[in-house]
Amino acid sequence: MKISFDPTRLAPAIHCLHRLWFSTMRYENSERLEVLDDLWRAGKPVVLAFWHEEIFSTLGCNYLTEAQYVACISQSKDGEVLSRVVERMGFKTARGSSTRGGVRALLQAKRVMERENRVAVFTVDGPRGPRRQSKEGPIFLAHRAGAAIVPIRVHCSGKYVFSKSWDQFQIPYPFTRCRISMGDPYTIDVPKLDADVMHSERQRLDRTLEAL
Repeated sequence: MKISFDPTRLAPAIHCLHRLWFSTMRYENSERLEVLDDLWRAGKPVVLAFWHEEIFSTLGCNYLTEAQYVACISQSKDGEVLSRVVERMGFKTARGSSTRGGVRALLQAKRVMERENRVAVFTVDGPRGPRRQSKEGPIFLAHRAGAAIVPIRVHCSGKYVFSKSWDQFQIPYPFTRCRISMGDPYTIDVPKLDADVMHSERQRLDRTLEAL
């Protein structure tokens, strides 16, 4: 008899492992996160933008801030596991991707941002890439919600890189030092997001993240 295994059952263990792993890591420049907390306390809508490859270390910033979050996560099987993990971290989730339920998820995230004063977190080149090329989703959400985009990078001095994965996913080694780099918040101050504006804003976000 074939017994199928549900990977979401691993979510509690993954969450515990991530928290334990994080407790060994040393984050530098964590005072930069005060900008994020200040915006959250003031009730200003925010989209926190980062690369998919740095999701492991960036999610650790959750333990260093007071802000509450909503995460836009794909409807894939991997996304289901990630969703269960971040919900245990206190996140709300909005499920969708560029191929399935994307607009619905973005509008759901906008409603959660407004009702519960939560910061939206976005792996801007996920869930399948291309690597370090922002998708339209975070731009659409920031414009629709009147939110500030806050780009963030977490650079780890020691890490294992999955070089064959599309995003070159990174797992920091335990006890490594991680330096937080955060760009200045900025807004998309245009009345309408046409194709040209969308293309320009995606490039702007890519350049800002790369510069960090």
